[in-house]
Amino acid sequence: MPMFAAPPVIETEVFTTMPDRYRSPARRSEWLEQQPPGNPTHSLIEGPSFDRKGNLYTVDIPFGRVFRISPQGEWTLVTEYDGEPNGLKIHRDGRIFIADYKNGIMLLDPDSGAVTPVLQRVNLERLKAVNDLVFASNGDLYFTDQGLTGLHDPTGRVFCLREDGRIDCLLDNVPSPNGIALNPNETQLYVAVTRANSIWRAPLMPHGRVAKVQNFIQMSGGGGPDGLAVDAEGSIFVAHIGLGAVWMFTNQGEPAYRIKSCRGLHNTNMAFGGQDNRDLFITESESGTILKARMPVPGVTMFSHL
Repeated sequence: MPMFAAPPVIETEVFTTMPDRYRSPARRSEWLEQQPPGNPTHSLIEGPSFDRKGNLYTVDIPFGRVFRISPQGEWTLVTEYDGEPNGLKIHRDGRIFIADYKNGIMLLDPDSGAVTPVLQRVNLERLKAVNDLVFASNGDLYFTDQGLTGLHDPTGRVFCLREDGRIDCLLDNVPSPNGIALNPNETQLYVAVTRANSIWRAPLMPHGRVAKVQNFIQMSGGGGPDGLAVDAEGSIFVAHIGLGAVWMFTNQGEPAYRIKSCRGLHNTNMAFGGQDNRDLFITESESGTILKARMPVPGVTMFSHL
């Protein structure tokens, strides 16, 4: 017997689709070759984030590419490099930080396209393979180190790279940490735990560590939760791979809406944008499409826009 009634559906529309000229690059992808069957082979878009001019940046994991999409939906290739960019967030000073599955935390110059390392090792230890990242309002950078962890190997980690350069490991027992987000007043850290099909909530303590971490939302089906977003009221948005849906949960963890994909089932991540920050833009990687849905409440203001 279900705990909650089925939530109402919010429909999506297509904002823009990757042009054919950018699909199926000729070079091979080690990332794609080592993934389970079922991933698209033309690209795999992820990590959407807006700059202050209204441009949407998105990454293409298997082919090491970053695109800039104009407010009119026009695509520009910003860079193509030897990497596997998975998550992307923009600093308020305009710098673009990338969670690169192959190389660690990287920095992209949007003008030249140059990509340089920021963090590749912690205490001389190599990272497993980072996935996603989010800035706090003070400039601290939280990121997930996922690698190939799962229920068979629950050793995924969550780190915080402090504004002053210090780095703390907050969690080291996560079975596949993926998307990551903060609640509006930055007292709670949410982590999408893909292989456990759940969302963990980690209270952030005054000393900067975490305590009493809980399994906040238990999901089922599909491939598990991927990217996360939060709105101004603290509702949590979860991209659910394999179900063609983004779920909206209240800040108490109750399902509020199902945002239904009008294209494929591979909804990977999302970002709030538009003039009033109430449009939710979703990367749908099965079709290489950016979807858009109108939300009742604006998204929380990202660090790039503070």
